[in-house]
Amino acid sequence: MSKHQTNSRLASVNASDTPPRGRRSDSELTGHEPFIGEIGFVGLGHMGTAMAANLASAGAGVIGYVRRRDQIAKLKALGLRPTMDIDELLNCEIVITMLPDDDAVREVVFGHKDIGLKGLGAGLKPGAIHLSMSTISTAAASCVAGEHARNRQGYVAAPVFGNPDAAKARQLFIVAAGAAADLQRCQPILDNLGQRTFLIGVEPQEANLIKLLGNMMSATALEMLGEVVAVLRKRGLDPLPFIDIMTSTMFGGRAHKIYGDKISKQNYAAGFVLPLVLKDVRLALAESEKAGVPMPSVSVVRDRLITAIARGYGELDWTALGLIAAEEAGLHPLPAVPTS
Repeated sequence: MSKHQTNSRLASVNASDTPPRGRRSDSELTGHEPFIGEIGFVGLGHMGTAMAANLASAGAGVIGYVRRRDQIAKLKALGLRPTMDIDELLNCEIVITMLPDDDAVREVVFGHKDIGLKGLGAGLKPGAIHLSMSTISTAAASCVAGEHARNRQGYVAAPVFGNPDAAKARQLFIVAAGAAADLQRCQPILDNLGQRTFLIGVEPQEANLIKLLGNMMSATALEMLGEVVAVLRKRGLDPLPFIDIMTSTMFGGRAHKIYGDKISKQNYAAGFVLPLVLKDVRLALAESEKAGVPMPSVSVVRDRLITAIARGYGELDWTALGLIAAEEAGLHPLPAVPTS
């Protein structure tokens, strides 16, 4: 049994606890198996670009697929080899996707036969691995996993908890599921991208379910933070001391500390933008309905998000749940909303 395999249902691997086994560069961040061959990367938004750049700086050859020519110079400067031809990724042993939703992942995997666009399913060689780090539905994950299995390819789901700043700092938390041999091959990549990896089993869709439910815990926490901050402001009090008391005692987690401070300071600058949050909320509610489990608190968050987007706040971070709570409390006029 390898150091990353376990008989337990839920296990975690902390890169800092793993003895170095090899280096490809002089970076102290790569105290694991060296990267073998080039790594393909699809989905170079804020998160994906930070992750791909970290792999490149650690010595990996990264081929980044882009659709816009104006991205090429930036990616080259980060040490990536950009391409507008997805076929150039098909000889890679591992291709990572970091895409926004189910449709985008399906398009990359299944391609478009009508326009001659080959997908990863038909194009990757047998034995290659698709490492999907996107937040998608369990249904999409199962569908994609089936396509790769039919083509004798590996599929690992490894969605992440963390924002672009955490991605840049290699501080992501990663939830991974797939065949043990595939997980072991992907582990040097995961170790480089995050501070801790949780291995949860062989069924990839289980990682996506955990990711969705984790996001719901954060979303409902943000909603509650927005409501209590609105009460304090309505009573003429500074909410920051309250947030300090709560995060120093009963609610010391990262979500309450990071987002409580931002909501108190009315910092709604773009990060995890509201349409993507709403996508995750809808996916989580669909999972709960399938399981026959009501999630009334998540339904409230869904309605708040729809309200926020309808009011023109779609480009703001999910801390804007606090903005909606303030507006609903009649706290007008609000200070200007920072957008950058």
